[in-house]
Amino acid sequence: MRKATIKDVAKHAGVSTATVSYVLNGVEGKVSQETVEKIYKAIKELNYIQNFSAVSLVKKKSRLLGVIIPQTEDCKQLLLENPFYSEMISGIELKAREMGYHIILSGVDKGQSYLDVSVQRDLDGAIIMGIYQERFYEELKNVKIPIVLVDSYIHDKYFYKVGIDDEFGGYLATRHLIRNGHKKIALVTGSIRKDGVVEKRFLGYKKALREAGLFYNPDDVFENSVTYQHGLKIGRFLSETPRNITAVFATADLIALGVIRGMIETGKRVPEDYSVIGFDDIPISRIFIPSLTTIKQDIGDKGAKAAALLIQAIEEKTLSEPTREVLLTLDVIERQTVKNISIKD
Repeated sequence: MRKATIKDVAKHAGVSTATVSYVLNGVEGKVSQETVEKIYKAIKELNYIQNFSAVSLVKKKSRLLGVIIPQTEDCKQLLLENPFYSEMISGIELKAREMGYHIILSGVDKGQSYLDVSVQRDLDGAIIMGIYQERFYEELKNVKIPIVLVDSYIHDKYFYKVGIDDEFGGYLATRHLIRNGHKKIALVTGSIRKDGVVEKRFLGYKKALREAGLFYNPDDVFENSVTYQHGLKIGRFLSETPRNITAVFATADLIALGVIRGMIETGKRVPEDYSVIGFDDIPISRIFIPSLTTIKQDIGDKGAKAAALLIQAIEEKTLSEPTREVLLTLDVIERQTVKNISIKD
């Protein structure tokens, strides 16, 4: 069956193709409301689908946003294996769709350039997650499209930014454990890289210990990857190796859930034997048994705000200084994995 064309719509509605084009391109002020209604009725009856490639050529816009997730650790992961990214991308995609845009999702292996992904796809703009201060980010300035960095500590006014205060989040998590009577607190974390999200949460952990007058012991820091498997391994290790540790701050919920599972598998109980707090509040943390106490950031809203900021930058060309960066709030969500050991049973 032949696809309907703009000429078919015009003939069916009894108007010129130019009039149909005005309506399809949002220039309805030149057309009467009665004619607009006739055109939309014709479109529906003919099941006409607009050719977005042709529209993008006319408008010189693809209405495509790139969402780029760099692989920043040596541990290879499937792109959406981490539910944090799934929720973030859902927020981006929904907001983009609401505003008339679509997304292209791409992973970039550690050590590879982001430049090809941005240029070859003819993007109107890009959202890049977790990029570090490294040589590749300088290349992005040559792309000449708006770019929003999510969870990045690159201080460069060329880019727009959406994020949280990760150091404050690490501080909140550790302080919550301290306020519940814990003095020997392990940190289970991904790779600690300078000016990265993990390093900021690590600094928050150290700050809370220092403020409480507690000793920081590097041997209580277990650094590897942001994976369930890393948490599982350390959970088993802590259960089987007496170290006087009573609590764990995991810098991501995915790690925290692994820690809890590892402890349970080796006969320990959470929170009776060990308290655990995570970071992010991914959906599974709410339904996991025991449900996870964590630092909540609104991941879906973070994605939506990144998409809205990018589209605003695309359509308005430049944004004022105060609107170039969005900082989301953090909260401690108390559930079932932290016990107050200063209270006698």
